[in-house]
Amino acid sequence: MSSEPGRQQTAGSPFPAMLEDNIDDLYEHAPCGNLTTLLDGTIAKVNATLLDWLGYTRDEVVGVRRFADLLTVGGKLYHETHYAPLLALQGEIAGIALELRTSDGRRLPVLVSSTVKTGSDDRPQLIRTVVFDARDRRAYEQELLRARQAAEQDRERLRHLVAALQASLLPDTLPTPPAMTTAAHYHMASPDQVGGDFYDLFALDGDRWGFFLGDVCGKGIEAAAITALARYTLRAAAVYDPDPAAVISNLNTVLYQEYRNSGHRYCTVVFGVLSSPAADGSRTAAIAGGGHPAALLTRADGSTRYQNTTSGPIVGIIPEAAFTTNTLTLRPGDTLLLYSDGILEARSGGPETMFGEDALREAVNAVDPADAPNVIVALITVLAALGDSVDDDVALMALGISDGQTGR
Repeated sequence: MSSEPGRQQTAGSPFPAMLEDNIDDLYEHAPCGNLTTLLDGTIAKVNATLLDWLGYTRDEVVGVRRFADLLTVGGKLYHETHYAPLLALQGEIAGIALELRTSDGRRLPVLVSSTVKTGSDDRPQLIRTVVFDARDRRAYEQELLRARQAAEQDRERLRHLVAALQASLLPDTLPTPPAMTTAAHYHMASPDQVGGDFYDLFALDGDRWGFFLGDVCGKGIEAAAITALARYTLRAAAVYDPDPAAVISNLNTVLYQEYRNSGHRYCTVVFGVLSSPAADGSRTAAIAGGGHPAALLTRADGSTRYQNTTSGPIVGIIPEAAFTTNTLTLRPGDTLLLYSDGILEARSGGPETMFGEDALREAVNAVDPADAPNVIVALITVLAALGDSVDDDVALMALGISDGQTGR
């Protein structure tokens, strides 16, 4: 039976005869470089593909050069110290990135694989090597590297912007009222996102001081905008009516106005006013809270208890929420700690175990003397120990009454 032109087949083969290449031609013009070397590396055979890549004639290479002679200085060093010893030990080595030096001095990136050919007595006889042109791969890797470097630079710029924006939402320095100790710390869970935690301490009339610490729902630019709004609303409201319940109620009204907006955010907050110092150095703290964790008070005698400072609801979700002002007395040696829930919700013992209120109280109770700076330093150490398990921002602020006898 006749067949179509160009479709002749050989007996027993399902493929056209034209697909059967000459073995020698296949070796010479393979899409990869082929060479055979003696055990000392002297080149005994090389195909035309590799010679074309390098720009050498066969007479300039075969029996004249060792394989290592074709490598760059760095490639030759790697060949002698790693490639050749591993090949001798394992009998084969694959996919090693090296650079060959062409006849005109250019660098040719390649991937090299070698196998040791042994005789019937299992003794090494020759080394067969396959060389793949890696120029396109190298160009691709360099492009990826440039893209990665550009991404890292963009990320670094983003981190600087985030850090600058975060810093703008907090006081530059925490003031220290007369006969008091103060300290604060902000722990960013992610350097790439602005958090919504905030705090402040500011002077009112007659040596009274306002203070607050809060946490806006969410992260990012929207949360940062609400953080700024909350901070300045609280400060402004305290000037007109410093009653803590009235101040938080004012903030609730402002935030609820945006309740039906897709970008609406609510927050939790503790707001308080410190009275002028009494003759014995003590101050009264009038405090109201909305959905925020209770303040922790450490007395001069070392006792530590959570206070009733969070009787109101979350701020910004109920149109006419009711908030209650409670008072407590801070005596010399006492320290009041305000904090956001990021520290409580840190996973201290696995995915289901939170750090919690008891652990926080124990950490503060172990501080001696428990003045404001020492308490904050101790909690910074706690946060460092918790590491990546702290997946939310943490704001800390401590206010202490100085003890004239101990100096704290």
